[in-house]
Amino acid sequence: MTLREELTAAVEHAMRAIGLPADCQALLTPATKAGFGDYQANGAMGAAKRAGTNPRELAQRIVAALDIGDMAERIEVAGPGFINIHLSRGFLAGRLGAVAADTRLGIPPAAQSQTVVVDYSAPNLAKEMHVGHLRSTVIGDAVVRSLEFRGDRVIRQNHVGDWGTQFGMLIALLEERGATGESVGRTALADIEAFYREAKGRFDTDPAFADRSRDYVVKLQAGDAHCLSLWQRFIEMSAAHSEEIYQKLNVTLTHADLKGESTYNNDLNTVIAELRQTGLLQESDGANVVFLEELRDREGNPQAVIVQKADGGFLYATTDLAAARHRAKNLHADRILYFIDDRQKLHMQQIFAISRRAGFVPQSTTLEHHPFGKMLGEDGKPFKTRAGGTVKLAELLDEAVERAARLIEERNDGLSAEERAEVARMVGIGAVKYSDLSKARTSDYVFSWTQMLSFEGNTAPYIQYACTRVSSLLKRAGVATIAPTQSAIALDAAEERALALKLLQFGEALEAVTADAWPHLLCAYLYELAGLLMRFYEACPVLKEDVPAELRESRLALAAVTGRTLRQGLDLLGIEVPERM
Repeated sequence: MTLREELTAAVEHAMRAIGLPADCQALLTPATKAGFGDYQANGAMGAAKRAGTNPRELAQRIVAALDIGDMAERIEVAGPGFINIHLSRGFLAGRLGAVAADTRLGIPPAAQSQTVVVDYSAPNLAKEMHVGHLRSTVIGDAVVRSLEFRGDRVIRQNHVGDWGTQFGMLIALLEERGATGESVGRTALADIEAFYREAKGRFDTDPAFADRSRDYVVKLQAGDAHCLSLWQRFIEMSAAHSEEIYQKLNVTLTHADLKGESTYNNDLNTVIAELRQTGLLQESDGANVVFLEELRDREGNPQAVIVQKADGGFLYATTDLAAARHRAKNLHADRILYFIDDRQKLHMQQIFAISRRAGFVPQSTTLEHHPFGKMLGEDGKPFKTRAGGTVKLAELLDEAVERAARLIEERNDGLSAEERAEVARMVGIGAVKYSDLSKARTSDYVFSWTQMLSFEGNTAPYIQYACTRVSSLLKRAGVATIAPTQSAIALDAAEERALALKLLQFGEALEAVTADAWPHLLCAYLYELAGLLMRFYEACPVLKEDVPAELRESRLALAAVTGRTLRQGLDLLGIEVPERM
């Protein structure tokens, strides 16, 4: 239970004790202004309005019934009925001592572990990964890491595009060039993007080539051995490219997590049959369609979702329904999370509605679309190369490392060439990831090299540097590790107290990621924690000769648990921390 949950439970227990109904909530939030305590309960106003009584008087009755032991040194009613809770230094010090001694920083595993299926990244295996895949990949992976830390069983599903017309085009072009399974790499993958563009150009302008491509799609779907051989070789080598990107990004997706559209090819007829059995399927102009009464267009007509074309072909909707059905019935998911951009909002609403009505996904399983905005250039338009083309993700990451290397070299901090290269890799990749993760998921954001690689402000380098400062401090103190340790921690200075309170709120930041997929709130927490650490350094000497031994040990322990928390938070975001910077 987080500190916020603990206080919320206590306040709501007091509300029940004075006769307020069960749906009256504490509405507890961290205080935002100095002098207004550490937490503020705002539920008295709403409860008073319902009860037709004075909110300030009701708040005072709640406070009189509130029992939180030694947690608070003062509880007061302010304004029209705000309840301000000032936590005691003794409580904060004791709780922080327990956190410092705990390998999980005071965050217990979830009382009830869930099976969570997470659909993220999902590149098209006919092309190289580009910047458009970055957000789904890094946001999804941060949530996956956080869920696993929470104690959930997470099943990654990289729902890649590996089927359909595009592969008919590629096979047709490979056939023209006499490619065999073994020569696909030399023929096509020297430049995946160029090969795809050539095939697409031929498909759009050469009717005979387009007809051959469609024929190859039919052969592929029918299991033609030669087509499957070319397709499989192409998939393996294209997937290897994606896996190189994941390794560069420090993303946990592996080959085993690939679940392409082809995975569900044999289930599509079953999906159609089950939709027909439930009475959801209707024929419209030869196509099989589901009409959704709950989703209507502007004229009030039910939304029509085609699940099988008149020629018998299937669509993305059919595959997505098969995937949802598989995840609920075969993987036994309690939650299914989709990290797909906000342009697919209507599509996901349709898939969720049909999955529920058809019984593919029971009500006990949550279906969650977590959309995200676009990455923009500094001109406010979608991020492109100078020539206006799509930015390849591999090239973006290489440039990030190169820029970081130049910055590290300018700092001239005595690192060896090998150390500089490793630091540049961690800083460059971390900067790209953090720049994305620190923005609200649903917002568009402007990509800026200058901002993301800055050692000031809400950036990865700033927080990474804070971590290395802790390591340096402990090393100078002769402490070999920042491992968990039980130490008495004094919080006499205001800066020590502020740092301790923020450390005890780590669980609240983590919950924002696991419950609502908001990694930017974890980023904001880490930035604030790093800032409080810097203020602590400035105001509270640690290794000066005139610092008493007991206070020295206390401040070392406080610095150590802060360093561990920063590192753990960055690790949940998939960001590495160098030992020196």
